[in-house]
Amino acid sequence: MSLVSRVTGSPRLLLVGVAVACVAAVGGALVGQYRFDMLPCPWCTLQRLIFLVLAAAALLAAAVSPLRRPLAGLGVLLAACGVGTSLWLHFVASSSASCALTMADRIMQALGLYDAAPEVFAPMASCADAAVDLLGIPFAMWSLALFALCGAACAVALRARRN
Repeated sequence: MSLVSRVTGSPRLLLVGVAVACVAAVGGALVGQYRFDMLPCPWCTLQRLIFLVLAAAALLAAAVSPLRRPLAGLGVLLAACGVGTSLWLHFVASSSASCALTMADRIMQALGLYDAAPEVFAPMASCADAAVDLLGIPFAMWSLALFALCGAACAVALRARRN
């Protein structure tokens, strides 16, 4: 049995992989922010929140079998929100000089995350300034790809018959 068939045949392993990938994405964003001065905008910090909530849902789904399907379904929805956020950031927000008081800013302020964990969630740049490339690909598109992969993995875990 190949590694791919082992992973896709095990919903728990897929969900743990989703959680690890999401936490790694946020960790990578924080390294970019604090080591390479890639400052986040409100939409960037909203993506971080979505990644962390997706990681928590995936971990809980992997750990508690009766909750696997509902939480994997939630993971698909969160990943879809992440894809939408990435597309908005890339095509709309990155073209504007200011992204203050956008929907992302309002969500993060309403949740109190700017004050609760400013090191992770406080925006420090405008969306136009935060639009940077990594290996020639916009950062938002890297996020989009990871959200899409995580959503696909959650969908596979949702449909799996085995625990």
